[in-house]
Amino acid sequence: SSGINAEWPLRPGINQGIESCLESREKWELTPFDHRAAVFLKAADLLGGKYRAKILASTILGQSKTLQQADIDAVAETIDFYRFTVQYAQDLYRMQPSHHSPGVWNRIEWRGLEGFIAAIAPFNFTAIGGQLWGTPALMGNSVIFKPCDTAMHSAYVLFQLLQEAGLPDGVVNFVPADGPTFGNTVISNRNLAGVSFTGSSPTFRTLWKNVGSNIENYRTYPRLVGETGGKNYHLVHPTADLVSVVNGTILSAFEFSGQKCSACSRMYVPAAVWDKIQDDLIIGTKNLKVGPAEDVKTFTSAVIDANSFNKIKGYIDFAKSDSSCEILAGGSYDDSKGYFVTPTIVLTTDKNCKLLHEEIFGPVLTVYVFDDNNWDETVELVNNTSPYGLTGSIYCRDRSVLEDTHNKLRHTAGNIYFNDKSTGSVVGQQPFGGSRASGTNDKAVSLNLVSKWTSPQAIKETLVPLTKHTYPYMEQ
Repeated sequence: SSGINAEWPLRPGINQGIESCLESREKWELTPFDHRAAVFLKAADLLGGKYRAKILASTILGQSKTLQQADIDAVAETIDFYRFTVQYAQDLYRMQPSHHSPGVWNRIEWRGLEGFIAAIAPFNFTAIGGQLWGTPALMGNSVIFKPCDTAMHSAYVLFQLLQEAGLPDGVVNFVPADGPTFGNTVISNRNLAGVSFTGSSPTFRTLWKNVGSNIENYRTYPRLVGETGGKNYHLVHPTADLVSVVNGTILSAFEFSGQKCSACSRMYVPAAVWDKIQDDLIIGTKNLKVGPAEDVKTFTSAVIDANSFNKIKGYIDFAKSDSSCEILAGGSYDDSKGYFVTPTIVLTTDKNCKLLHEEIFGPVLTVYVFDDNNWDETVELVNNTSPYGLTGSIYCRDRSVLEDTHNKLRHTAGNIYFNDKSTGSVVGQQPFGGSRASGTNDKAVSLNLVSKWTSPQAIKETLVPLTKHTYPYMEQ
């Protein structure tokens, strides 16, 4: 076989994957970029043709995505990831010194990192897994990759695809493993050169903390790239287009059962506007079809597993028991066959309600209605309520208010939307990533990210002999 090494989830298997990375690293790094790029460009073509049905079926059945959600993720976005990343890598390689002294040639060599990269993927996007190891590999690195245990099959289909596309043995090592075992093993290895991560904020903090504790043992300072949690908002101004507000909020909050990193989970609406939109928002939410992912009429399906189901259930139960909360739609759940949670809208009168600042990662939208005269106070509330900074939306057609609000909320979101929902970033148009507790904001599929996985070497070559070791003033 070629292209992948698959191991069982044991510490010896993880170490074997690391050794495979180190053995293949130098040869892969020295492989000309055009040949590395050809692997990923061929993979993109295969994904759009021969492998399309297989990756769709895997994502639909394995991650409970509807056909629409699976197609824009596993097919369209993964293809874009590979093609655009090749383009950004070419742009990076063209970044060379523009000035050369007489008799001197200067250049930059964009080397891979010295060591191996550990990539750790989430369940919610097949494409993200492909990007987490794909970008470092394209830039000449070798990678040990831990897929999410609830999205393992679709991740493996991508590896089969890259195998067919010509990825050499050992460049990327597919190692399903228990999370703590994997993390502890890779972080304790002195050859760790970087961590490419998407997942929860607590997990990323633990990885970062453990890397810091081990910093004296590494051969080089590891690069840490992470996209983590979010508590994404829709902020509505009285001048907003209310039809767009309703439709955008339903899509953002409830597509894929609110399990997108960017899903809207908190909404701030002035009282006068709420009176106009609440019926449409509630009725639209109640009419959403929840059912099997393979049913083409299903809007959203089950959440990913029992742990997720129980966490979401806990928040809904809290809303049912808390005097400041009222459930306006949904509020039911059923795990008798699958893990189904109905799209739920909670109205709260408590601006500090935990539903407004804790990440739920499920189909639960919390609405806070504020006094029509308290716009500035509410903008400040949006800024300070949540520790995250991933995505947010401002619905407002008054340009001066929009500009002022954006300035006040500029650090609340790595991706901010004006008069649009908080989900749906498009590769090549809105590079994705957030800061604060949402990650390092290195922007997936961008010039910034490809440079992160390189170690540039500045080269000066003198083309004429050096004939003296003295300076002219010494000869006077």
